[in-house]
Amino acid sequence: MLIVRSPVRISFGGGGTDLPAYFKAFGGGVLSAAINKYFYTLVSRRTDGKIQVISSDLKVTETWEGIRNTHVDTTRLGIVLSALKYLDRDFGADLFLASEIPPGSGLGSSASVCVNILKAISEICHLPLSRYDLAATAYTIAHDVLKKPVGKQDEYAAAFGGLNYIHFRQDDSVMVDPLDAEPDIIQLLQDNLMLFFTGVSHDSWSILERQDKDTRTPGSKSLEALHNIKQYGIKMRSALERGNLQDFGMMLDEAWQQKKRVTRGISSERIDHLYGIARENGALGGKITGAGGGGFLLLYCETEHQQRLRATLAVEGISEMMFKFEFAGAQLLVDDPFLDADEHGGRMWRFIPAKAS
Repeated sequence: MLIVRSPVRISFGGGGTDLPAYFKAFGGGVLSAAINKYFYTLVSRRTDGKIQVISSDLKVTETWEGIRNTHVDTTRLGIVLSALKYLDRDFGADLFLASEIPPGSGLGSSASVCVNILKAISEICHLPLSRYDLAATAYTIAHDVLKKPVGKQDEYAAAFGGLNYIHFRQDDSVMVDPLDAEPDIIQLLQDNLMLFFTGVSHDSWSILERQDKDTRTPGSKSLEALHNIKQYGIKMRSALERGNLQDFGMMLDEAWQQKKRVTRGISSERIDHLYGIARENGALGGKITGAGGGGFLLLYCETEHQQRLRATLAVEGISEMMFKFEFAGAQLLVDDPFLDADEHGGRMWRFIPAKAS
């Protein structure tokens, strides 16, 4: 049996410049951090050549035989099937999928799923894939195979983990540049960040489709906003590396104001209301995670104000999700041939309760 996990992420600055419509024309960059909320895949071998997938989040069970002839549009497990078809390896297995994050959270869960499945397949088939390979392949599956209007940042955050400035170059290449900040600054940053679920799962695809269209319009306000957003990502990185967290918090607010100019649907009356309350109760800055429209509200609030902010948002029915930064990225947690019928290991164990003495 194999157990593989991959993290989701929060992004601070530069979001939107990782879409091809932008970075292929101007180059992009995103400042982000992986957090310790994960997608898991448990894989055990089977000998009949079939692949059974159980998704606890979608409450779906499907069994496939001959995946080359199985169409993606006939299943709710399109990401899983597309990853299996793309790598084109013959094997039989049971896959159990589970996530700590609900879909539509704005934390890059779809990318984490794809990276995780690719990591699991590469391990069970002894197929060497680097972190760059994992991220690039996951993006290709989302953008080219499933035809989703996605950016690139989520796949690289899930594959690498850590706090990074990720460069998206015009030639389609990517470089993951770890943040060069002092450990105590990273710890203080973590302590001063808070995540609150808005109660609304967002529809990122429709927002991203509009953003893609708006970005391709020369001289548009969307394009101007994205140029500013890219600069804020660079400035926020510099602020963290200099240890200036107050500047970082205030720039988080300024970048969010620019983000709302990119396309309609990124914010809402409810989100603006919650954000206004947060600012009145100690938050220096914040943003909606992901493409917008719902998901999680990320706030920068110094620890002495957090209890007041927490209590105020609780009155609004908004719950906090505690988290820490995550530095391992996609990884194999368990590889134990004695837990299944893998030909490399044991067959079956029987555990007999000890007799009462």
